[in-house]
Amino acid sequence: MTDARIPTVRLGEGGPEVGVQGLGCMGMSFAYGPADAGESRATLERALELGVTLYDTADAYGAGENEKFLALFFKAHRDEVVIATKFALSIPPDDPTKRIIRNDPPYIRQAVEASLKRLDVDVIDLYYMHRRDVNVPIEESVGTMAELVREGKVKHLGLSEITADELRAAQAVHPIAAVQSEWSLFSRDIEAKVVPAVREAGAALIPYSPLGRGFLTGSFANAEQDLTDGDFRRQQPRFTGDNAAANAALLEPIREIAQAHGVSVGQIALAWVQQQATVHTLPVIPIPGTRKATRVEENTAATRVVLTEEELSLLEPIAAKVAGDRYADMSFTSAGRE
Repeated sequence: MTDARIPTVRLGEGGPEVGVQGLGCMGMSFAYGPADAGESRATLERALELGVTLYDTADAYGAGENEKFLALFFKAHRDEVVIATKFALSIPPDDPTKRIIRNDPPYIRQAVEASLKRLDVDVIDLYYMHRRDVNVPIEESVGTMAELVREGKVKHLGLSEITADELRAAQAVHPIAAVQSEWSLFSRDIEAKVVPAVREAGAALIPYSPLGRGFLTGSFANAEQDLTDGDFRRQQPRFTGDNAAANAALLEPIREIAQAHGVSVGQIALAWVQQQATVHTLPVIPIPGTRKATRVEENTAATRVVLTEEELSLLEPIAAKVAGDRYADMSFTSAGRE
């Protein structure tokens, strides 16, 4: 095993230099079943040793618990890390299992203060609008976010699951440093309009779920049968029933390429995402989520895997064959509004 640190790239025009791969921290306290806190802390430390400097969380992950969990790590390494968190998914007091999308200015101000307190920091490096409330003009929401920059509470702005037109409208109000969307061998809808708009804006593209929520690693074949009751992937259409079986068969060309390179299936899937930076000529910083230090080592090693044009061609048809949407309700994704 090599301990080579990953290279760096700028997080949008005027943004900080970060490792070319970040870390999605959601699963350390939310969504993927029980987590071991000690193991998660070791994972954070190992990621930093390997050059991972962009750490992604959100106020909705565990109703703020993920931000609280990360606070000690951030405090110990404040000058070495770039903290990304998000607002927009409000929890109604009468039903803590639900989320309501809110982009209104009073809520944004309430959310940022709560995140600053939970993270125990004076400023958030990258503050995202997690999801878009179409009933609030995006210029109004981004205008409030821009005020947070001027007030010194936030350094850079980001948008998640945003359409190309929404990005352009936001960019006219304040520079957007990063756009976060699902992007993987299984999810390529953003390539038609969003990716060109991100390049045009001079922003970075931050792919979440670059490993198809673990499906592209081959670690499970059917969420209902293979994952614990508390795992939210059991409710996602492409990982259950007939869809799961059909999609599992799509991993075969990835396995063949992995064997040729002497690496794992997941490393090929992640290398494909990393290589989109060259294909589309823009900064691409995927944020695979994991709670294991060994997985961080495997994921960062994928930055050193280079796929040939022939291999890229073999992988090209996969996305069009995927059965099932990435969410049961696609209305709050960019693809659902394009």
